[in-house]
Amino acid sequence: MDSINEFFSLLSSLLWGWPMIILLLGTHVFLTIRLRFPQRKLLTGIRLSVKKDSGSEGDVSQFGALATALAATIGTGNIVGVATAVALGGPGAVLWCWLTGIFGMATKYAEALLAVKYRVRDKHGHTYGGPMYALERGLGMKWLAILFATFTALASFGIGCTVQANSIALLASETFGLPTWIVGIFVCVLAGCVILGGVKAIARVCTLFVPFMALLYVVGCIVILCMNSDYVWPAIKLIVHAAFNPEAAGGGFVGATVMMAARYGIARGLFSNESGMGSAPIVAAAAQTRNPVRQALVSSTGTFWDTVVICALTGVVLVSSIIAYPDITYDDGAALTKVAFSKIPYVGAPLLTFGILTFAFSTILGWSYYGESAVNYIERQKSNRFYRILYIVVLFFGSIINLDIIWNIADCMNALMTIPNLVALLLLSTIAAKETRKYLWSNRLDEEMEE
Repeated sequence: MDSINEFFSLLSSLLWGWPMIILLLGTHVFLTIRLRFPQRKLLTGIRLSVKKDSGSEGDVSQFGALATALAATIGTGNIVGVATAVALGGPGAVLWCWLTGIFGMATKYAEALLAVKYRVRDKHGHTYGGPMYALERGLGMKWLAILFATFTALASFGIGCTVQANSIALLASETFGLPTWIVGIFVCVLAGCVILGGVKAIARVCTLFVPFMALLYVVGCIVILCMNSDYVWPAIKLIVHAAFNPEAAGGGFVGATVMMAARYGIARGLFSNESGMGSAPIVAAAAQTRNPVRQALVSSTGTFWDTVVICALTGVVLVSSIIAYPDITYDDGAALTKVAFSKIPYVGAPLLTFGILTFAFSTILGWSYYGESAVNYIERQKSNRFYRILYIVVLFFGSIINLDIIWNIADCMNALMTIPNLVALLLLSTIAAKETRKYLWSNRLDEEMEE
């Protein structure tokens, strides 16, 4: 097992090295320019996200699709991941993470547009879509579509299932003294009640759950910023300055380089919002929407909320806390986050615990639909109850076993998902640009999609 773990650890490092980071960031920038900066329509996307196209084809509302995607992407990476970037790359990593989110909105936009453009509807009226359908129907690359679906199904059991269940079990055990197997059973029952109901049940729960958990976490961040009010502006200036001159951070950050700040900031941003990975468009394709561009705008707001808002808030909280409390140890991401939130009297630590628990649980729900959709593509079934049951069972084992090797395998599967998705995005960018000109830049957002 040690040899296998070492192999996947090495493979993960290679797959998520500089070539992948440059390819993803390059795609973000390319699509931003190719689509004429769809980020400019952020407010339109937010407005559309709370409206219903109930008479349009689709299984869930536009907001339901967005909430489900956010459930899968807002996770521990928003909390501990940002802290790890700061610990390893210095305060400047926060700016690089933020910029990744800004440009990543264009990629998330294009993914959703293509997902709706090439989605299919079965004889039962259910809609399916995602990169696998774009690859098959848009490019005729069914073999690559099957590879994407296979990697997605495998990844769902890793990053979306076992590692999240394990995080919940370990945190609950450390905080409340509960045996991990009891926590595992509780998570299985709770998740099962939602997952067995399919995408509509998942979307309903996420629609109620995600805004609440995100708002509570944001409020906690704002409270800390109020406590650190004298240090917020110095923290922002340090973040900007250290992004291009890490030595300016001083202290334990001396020795950091621009490359380190950029690498860890960009990597955390990419992992956080999943723009370019191809997961979120799977549920975007199920949205009730008049045309591809409407849902594309809605989906792009997911990256805004996830990275541009939540990750940026987390970064400013951490850096201002480091300045305000020089005794904070910031060479460990998890410890840094814990110390920062503990400064809120009485409720700080419980708030952080609640945030990590709920973020991890929401990821379980979102990824269950991604995995099931991938399996359905391969098997061409209406639904896959066996997959849902297997997913729930694996949740329990994820709660009680050591997951070092699972983490490494999951990272590899996520990278292998990304490659076929980027092929679809780049080769179909002309189609995405054409649809954007037709509906967005010609002010025809309210028109129905032509078959």
